[in-house]
Amino acid sequence: MVRTWYPVIDYAVCRECGTCVEFCSHGVYEKEKAPSPVVVNPDACVDHCHGCGDKCPAGAIAYVGDDTGWTPPNGTMTAIAEPCCCGEENAETSDSNACDYEGAGAKNVLIEYLYLDLHTCDRCIGTDAVLDEVMGVLSPALALAGYSVEYKKSEMATVEVAERHQFLSSPTIRVNGQDICESIAESDCGCCGAISGTATDCRVFEYEGESYEVPPKAMLAEAILKAVFGESRSYASEDYELPENLRRFFDGKASRTPRCSCGEDCC
Repeated sequence: MVRTWYPVIDYAVCRECGTCVEFCSHGVYEKEKAPSPVVVNPDACVDHCHGCGDKCPAGAIAYVGDDTGWTPPNGTMTAIAEPCCCGEENAETSDSNACDYEGAGAKNVLIEYLYLDLHTCDRCIGTDAVLDEVMGVLSPALALAGYSVEYKKSEMATVEVAERHQFLSSPTIRVNGQDICESIAESDCGCCGAISGTATDCRVFEYEGESYEVPPKAMLAEAILKAVFGESRSYASEDYELPENLRRFFDGKASRTPRCSCGEDCC
């Protein structure tokens, strides 16, 4: 048995047909985001289940931890390999020197949104909505300038996921691995405290002398463009440790959330 198992979506291939969301009965996908497939509960995925991947008409689904040799029946996306040099899984190759962040083509732009919760947390929900608006404007402009833009969202659902992403504060926006915020400022988040049953600090965004729990669109647009056209730097660090604030959140959440144990033959 593998240590982790959950689906990963290749949004460059995904047709957003909603087939995987409709098929999965375990709550792995966010129903409210359908037909766009957003994995919000990876722990609920049944170990070694390829059900949604078998159903996907575009072959846009692979699985972290897949050691079975399975390949999508309707596409060519391969299983997720071991983490590469920057700590991320590379869905297209097992070459440890291949990396989306460092050494990639100068015209490739990866925008990542990393968050704790899109059900309860006002900061994560609000920032998600603002970022979607900003990306709706910037993506066509960057494409017109010859950039290939990839926009990914990842829930930091477990300690393992957070550590793999070297997650420091929620929510986080990265451009080619670079946090758009130069420093981390946080304040008590009642929403995440309610989720975990313990005091939790979440990010506040500082812009033009003011602090915001949900960042202004102008701030995100400026920060993203600065990261795209500025000097590139990776967030990966050999000295990374999950902040104690986040560890308390995950420990509290785990103690309050019932584990799924489905005995149905649904996969």
